Amino acid sequence: MKRFPAIVLLLLLLAAVFPSLGEGANKRLILKDGTYQVISDYQIIGDRVRYKSAERGGEWEEVPKALVDWPATEKWNKEHAPGALAAAEAAQEAAARNDAAAIDTEAAADRADQQARMPLVSPGLRLPDESGVWVLDTFHGTPELVRLEQSNGDINKNLGHNILKAAINPMGGTKQLIQIDGARSRIQLHVSQPDLYVSLDSDNDTAEAPDDALKIDTHGASSKKDPHNYSSPTSRYVIVRVQTRRNLRVVAALNISMIGKMSHSENIVETNAQILPGGHWMKLAPKEPLTFGEYALMEVLSPEEVNLDVWDFGVDPTAPENKNTLGPIQPAK
Repeated sequence: MKRFPAIVLLLLLLAAVFPSLGEGANKRLILKDGTYQVISDYQIIGDRVRYKSAERGGEWEEVPKALVDWPATEKWNKEHAPGALAAAEAAQEAAARNDAAAIDTEAAADRADQQARMPLVSPGLRLPDESGVWVLDTFHGTPELVRLEQSNGDINKNLGHNILKAAINPMGGTKQLIQIDGARSRIQLHVSQPDLYVSLDSDNDTAEAPDDALKIDTHGASSKKDPHNYSSPTSRYVIVRVQTRRNLRVVAALNISMIGKMSHSENIVETNAQILPGGHWMKLAPKEPLTFGEYALMEVLSPEEVNLDVWDFGVDPTAPENKNTLGPIQPAK
């Protein structure tokens, strides 16, 4: 019987006790000085590391265990194990898909908000992403959006949303409460039941109404400027027929008191209000047709208060086309 040297028996015993990394793809044994050995297998024997060199024909060699950078060795071999690269690439692709999905979701939310800010009111015609009050008119069969001017349409016109509060004075009688300069509004609509759109977003326009825009006689009713210049979704709107007197249009206190009392008046047209998706716009539709004449859109802030800054317009199917209107955009062919 052949006798094995004691050292060979010891090595075989240690190999059984300390399993190797295993045969297969080449690995690295990274040393603390930054160098490495390309190996196919290794064993830890006491304070030595015995490895099979892949660069020198599979010869077994040794280095002190203390010279090996074990965290770097384990990290490199784990990252370069069979299938690890494919798994890492798959994980990266999955992360990229998740990022793309998140971006798509955010982009879709942005598009939805943009569409809510610019809702479609007629084929090819959207409201602009601007504050103020717009009305949908039709001129010679073509839908058009017209921006209503607040107060009297003076050269210093306010296109935003001023609020001048006044308490409703039921004792006002027939005394005139609001006077608008000019016997006729610059904006003349050509339809009897126009849709009006009131923006619910602030435009940060803090300008005061022109001094000559409104001549107000509240007869003891308190009034003050509101720091907010945008419409509240809780506001109620009515369309008031104004009386023409020489070169003025007048909203009488009697009409205002009827608004507060919710009383019926042939000079007051109630509106149906609808908050459009996204909460950026309120759509108003008169509950009955508007006949030929001059009107003012009034904001009822509460049962006791109204906004004295009004939006004036007229209804005249024979009037020329309004200036600076927005028309439908035809899709590209």
